[in-house]
Amino acid sequence: MVVWRWTGTWLRSPTVARTKDAPPPPGRRPTKGSRYTPPAPKKVKQSHLWVPVTMFTCLVLGIVVIAGNYLELLPGGEVSNNFLLIGLALLIAGFVLSTFFR
Repeated sequence: MVVWRWTGTWLRSPTVARTKDAPPPPGRRPTKGSRYTPPAPKKVKQSHLWVPVTMFTCLVLGIVVIAGNYLELLPGGEVSNNFLLIGLALLIAGFVLSTFFR
């Protein structure tokens, strides 16, 4: 005889023996062993050396090109939108590379 009682979830009376083909109680998974074995630690991914080098190079060159453009130090002697766009492209490339840096 199976006696049921309500304790938040349905539990089978401890006097009833479980058979091998009986399903596990709700909310529990069958375990392979009696001890918990933690998963193997994952290796920390590291960036290749070229990623941070290229990232910082692009960021610094972008700032130098934009500052040189406004200080009129670049060839041409006057402020040019072309140098501004080149500097912005270098900055964007540096920020994009920073998303790959680990």
